[in-house]
Amino acid sequence: MPELPEVETVRQGLAAWVVGREIAAVEVRHPRAVRRHLPGPDHFAATLTGRRLLAVHRRGKFLWLPLDSGDALLAHLGMSGQLLLRPGGAPDEIHLRVRFEFADGGPQLRFVDQRTFGGLAVSPGGAELPAEIAHIARDPLEDGFDETGFVAALRRRRAGVKSALLDQCLISGVGNIYADEALWRARLHGQRPADSLTGPAARRLLGHVRDVLTEAIKAGGTSFDALYVNVNGESGWFDRSLDVYGREGLPCRRCGAAIRREPFANRSSYSCPRCQLRPRRRRS
Repeated sequence: MPELPEVETVRQGLAAWVVGREIAAVEVRHPRAVRRHLPGPDHFAATLTGRRLLAVHRRGKFLWLPLDSGDALLAHLGMSGQLLLRPGGAPDEIHLRVRFEFADGGPQLRFVDQRTFGGLAVSPGGAELPAEIAHIARDPLEDGFDETGFVAALRRRRAGVKSALLDQCLISGVGNIYADEALWRARLHGQRPADSLTGPAARRLLGHVRDVLTEAIKAGGTSFDALYVNVNGESGWFDRSLDVYGREGLPCRRCGAAIRREPFANRSSYSCPRCQLRPRRRRS
């Protein structure tokens, strides 16, 4: 699933191409793509037609585009969603779900989603911050992120530190890939209890999270297949810089030990057995 760097890459592309443009027509080609808009596809299209897009914002893995009506267009890419800019005469994509045409006759905005796990909706009055995502914490790159509050909250958690990093109500935007990368840089195993971290250790970990996310954004995100692309359909290349994720059996770039893969919440975690020692079990 796209994580913060991939979604931020899309946000930057959209901001360059759609801000200030008036929506002339909306075509919903698959109702599942707007299933979170409870009034239905026709209402979704009618609400957006004639509205002007004022900005493009992100909270965690969600995007929202404020409208001149005070509402907002809310988007989540899911596992395979893409927001693409295409010339009006370009052939339709196989998995095209929603098409936006603009009054200026310029490039269309198309929502393409092979697996239809993503979706779009209109958030009434959501221009400032949609109520649907108000519960999601700020991400560590966002203005207003409370570093002191995060460190304190992290050190109160008895769960493993990786589980804490993936809790979107504690810190948003960090997914499986970038959690593993930050933990490797911090020399911490993901099962290390978060409440066992010292304050300085928690701050160092947060610093590594920020560094990994910033580097990934500069690289356009991580693309393991053609599904994760920017608005021009181009893939990111941060996968070439990954130190542990997906490198099972390959030597650790720091110590040379073979990278291990362990099951984690129906997914996988990657770490170095020498640099990231498993924590001892706590006594009950």
